[in-house]
Amino acid sequence: MPQTLAVNTSLRKQEITSGFIRELDKHLADLKAGLLEKSLEINDFADLLFITPAHLSDTIKEVLGKSPCDVYEEGMVRISKDLLLNTKKSIGEIALTLTYDPSNFTKFFKRYAGMKPKEFRAMNFSKLTINT
Repeated sequence: MPQTLAVNTSLRKQEITSGFIRELDKHLADLKAGLLEKSLEINDFADLLFITPAHLSDTIKEVLGKSPCDVYEEGMVRISKDLLLNTKKSIGEIALTLTYDPSNFTKFFKRYAGMKPKEFRAMNFSKLTINT
């Protein structure tokens, strides 16, 4: 997940941000591969980086201009789209892979992608490559 770090922030804040992005990328890859039964929360990422959740949130907001939750949700949308376009998995299976209840996944996806997962898949069907 490429992110541009602000130039005028301290080295420590950049280290924290890089660490968060590294841990988030690893977590998202594990989710996408179906290796996890539960998603990490911001508190969990803060624990991995040995800082408080408030410090993590403040640092990410200052360096990237958005909250850790926003960065996390952008990553979830990205891997959701990839799974919808590049697998034969049903939307329910994708939801469960990403540790969502299927109806909550549909609501989440629609909020961030502007359409339901089924609509996204149908609209992009011509680009669909099956990689099960």
